[in-house]
Amino acid sequence: MVASAGNRILSCPRNTGGGLLALCMVLYLPVGALGLEVSAGKNNLVTALNGSDVLLPCLFSTCIDFENVRFWWTYNSTDTFTLLYEGSIKNKQSLPKMKVKINELIELAPKTGPKEYNISLLIKNVDFLDAGKYTCHVINPKEKNAKQSTTVTLSVVDKFVKPDNTLMLIILAAVGGFIGFLILVFILKKVICFAIKKNQEKKSTL
Repeated sequence: MVASAGNRILSCPRNTGGGLLALCMVLYLPVGALGLEVSAGKNNLVTALNGSDVLLPCLFSTCIDFENVRFWWTYNSTDTFTLLYEGSIKNKQSLPKMKVKINELIELAPKTGPKEYNISLLIKNVDFLDAGKYTCHVINPKEKNAKQSTTVTLSVVDKFVKPDNTLMLIILAAVGGFIGFLILVFILKKVICFAIKKNQEKKSTL
């Protein structure tokens, strides 16, 4: 009988060496902690200019390699999921093979890396109607059909809003004014000291 990750029948002996203890700790980790991982990188929020091309990021990695991975992108509306792109990847050295593509405005932007496989989705000439949530799904048969996904939220704008730097300008002006005031006080102090010194020298010569 093979013990499942969530209900181990093996017990770790006490007072054992560090190596065996570390092995037991690994055995008790959930399968997802060491297996397939799917992410959108550093930011799940993407803003695009109306009429431009936008890249929706999706990367997956696995510590035990992969074979015949199946992946697909969906657009998530309030109550339905629309399939945008579906494909498969034979192995890490292979390029994705397309199975389904909803239209010519959608392309896959694959890229292999030493630790991750990039299956980001490129949407050409985005429109305001394209705004919403897009989910990248990945299944790895080599990990007993382990499945993971990540969601990217796309916002489409007619122009990029420039950040309001008013507060920063006020702070810089205040700091600059304070520094200028200190310089002025320093100069006045030097002038006054110089005048007092000259006055004392005149008195000493009388």
